[in-house]
Amino acid sequence: MSLHAYAGKLAPKSILVNVPELISDYYTKIPDTKDRAQCISFGTSGHRGSSLRKSFNEMHILAVTQAVCDYRKKEGIEGRLFMGMDTHALSYPAQLTAIEVLAANEVDLYIAKDFGYTPTPVISHAILTHNAKGGPLCDGIVITPSHNPPSDGGFKYNPPHGGPADTDVTDWIETRANEILENDLKDVKKIPLEEALKAQNLTHYDYVTPYVEDLENVIDMDTIAASGILIGADAMGGSGVAYYAAIKARYGLNMEVFHDTLDSTFSFMHCDKDGKIRMDCSSPYAMAGLVALKEKYDIAFGNDTDFDRHGIVTKSVGLMNPNHYLSVAINYLTQNRLEWNSGLGIGKTLVSSSMIDRVANDLQKDVIEVPVGFKWFVDGLINGSIFFGGEESAGASFLRKDGSVWSTDKDGIIMTLLAAEILAVTGKDPGVHYQELTQKFGAPIYARIDAPADEQQRSILKKLSPDDVKEEVLAGEPIEAILTNAPGNGAAIGGLKVVAKNGWFALRPSGTEPIYKIYAESFIDEAHLKLIQQEAQAMVSKLF
Repeated sequence: MSLHAYAGKLAPKSILVNVPELISDYYTKIPDTKDRAQCISFGTSGHRGSSLRKSFNEMHILAVTQAVCDYRKKEGIEGRLFMGMDTHALSYPAQLTAIEVLAANEVDLYIAKDFGYTPTPVISHAILTHNAKGGPLCDGIVITPSHNPPSDGGFKYNPPHGGPADTDVTDWIETRANEILENDLKDVKKIPLEEALKAQNLTHYDYVTPYVEDLENVIDMDTIAASGILIGADAMGGSGVAYYAAIKARYGLNMEVFHDTLDSTFSFMHCDKDGKIRMDCSSPYAMAGLVALKEKYDIAFGNDTDFDRHGIVTKSVGLMNPNHYLSVAINYLTQNRLEWNSGLGIGKTLVSSSMIDRVANDLQKDVIEVPVGFKWFVDGLINGSIFFGGEESAGASFLRKDGSVWSTDKDGIIMTLLAAEILAVTGKDPGVHYQELTQKFGAPIYARIDAPADEQQRSILKKLSPDDVKEEVLAGEPIEAILTNAPGNGAAIGGLKVVAKNGWFALRPSGTEPIYKIYAESFIDEAHLKLIQQEAQAMVSKLF
């Protein structure tokens, strides 16, 4: 896709979202339940949509919140429910709607005090730390569309394990919610907002302090502070707007925090490659503003709107490719968390860089390769079979210093602070560390491209078997593996991965758009990568 004229440039006022229109449409537009695009649909990160498109309205939130209440009742989940929201314009009205339903269903609800904003990993941390104390199991809701444009809204459910809900849970909630919608919301229990806000089962909770106080048990905060390194922390106007200031104050860091006030138009952002405002901390276009400041800070970083992803900016390379930073983090943690069991493995998604495999092999660590989605790392982080779980899309988490679970959802805060720890402890920023890895293992070139595919074609890609691929060579090298199930857990990947010695590609159909995604990597050069991509598309053409 060619770059938009706005790519990497400060968002012009002409494209800023009309917040009053968004809020008005949230309350006034009625979704058509016969239109699939206007129904509730849970992807890997919950239900997402926009009031402008009738896909995220008050009716959706009434239905899906009641469905969560019904699910809790069915599963016997009786503990408190931790609810957080981000700074998208639709998140606040959605939270108010959810409160009306949760109060009526007598759920013991905890929201941020003063209607503040709460990152996704903080909700996961709250669920886990509370459930570890025993008593009735707790769960959580996060109202966020992640890094999606300012016009979007989102709704995620985290069950008692603290991580993203698996499909058996989301399928049930989605089906029940759409039934409620089709039945004109007759099954929804709700009370007036004024009454709900005074309900005894509603608690305004300090999420910030317990999380910030606990950070010293997962990150070497004292060494960061003692080093005096100058840190640039870009809150990117997201749900963690209050967190970096609290971290700075608690640990005495030499840190400058910016974009830490509410602006639901996100007018301070630079446009992504397609010219849209998107709070994607892994995009060099969206992050152009912070990259321009890289010489000012010893290390700088930012997070997407719900703070489950990380973007690391170093003096040595600028914005780090997410795969590069994952490799550095794994290499560093293995050698600097000596209390961890030496037998712990590494969780990676099958579209993450093979650099991780080469690093892990050198460290004599097992790699557990799973399908796309952080939910696949939940059990491993809880039972301690993996010390790290990471995705190519800049999402990861890892264990506490003592080897116990920290979070079972992606935590962008500990990943950014880890970058500061790496610099403070070693004297070299993560970009330099990655350059050293490439000298040892080679320098891979990684890319993802999208190609058109109709619903029938996407269905074909979801149901492939290794026997469907007849080719024996990929870009001049013998094919070593053809995968339609992840080797780490045997789960279907909903696509295909083809692996050779110095390169691979993976195909995944989009669940929401008429496209399929081609992930590819080469350890040889750019020309080799292009050949892999061309041969991947040729294979797909035959399959279609």
